Amino acid sequence: MAGEGPTGRDIPGVIAPPPLIYLGGLALGFLLEILLPGASLPGALHWGLGGVLLATGLGLLGWWMSSFRRADTPLPPYEPTTALVTDGPYRLSRNPGYLAFTLIYCATLLSDAPWALLPLPLVLTMIQWGVIVREERYLERLFGQEYRDFKARTRRWI
Repeated sequence: MAGEGPTGRDIPGVIAPPPLIYLGGLALGFLLEILLPGASLPGALHWGLGGVLLATGLGLLGWWMSSFRRADTPLPPYEPTTALVTDGPYRLSRNPGYLAFTLIYCATLLSDAPWALLPLPLVLTMIQWGVIVREERYLERLFGQEYRDFKARTRRWI
């Protein structure tokens, strides 16, 4: 089966753990910040916007994780899904966890490191094609029409 992992279990087959993809992008971004110093944002912008992004991202991350716990299905994409979660933040987005990680990533504005945002389009491309598309194929295979109905009524991001 196309989605089988090394243990023979049916799983999404994502390219890497999503948090590591985001962390890799941040590492590259902070390297750019070291190599290309001098970019800066006004203090009110990087503190205010960065704080809002961080608080919103952390709140969404907690809401996402609690929705998975309530449904008693694992968070890691390397474990088989046991339930289709459509409540909580999933009423607004099919990918609230990745949206939360993206908001937290953007909160690097708090560190006044605008170059760190430069790799974000690459990170989001990797998340889209290496994670989300694979997870969607897996969930459609697993839940069929129920997942197709969910996709039809819920946006992918926001």
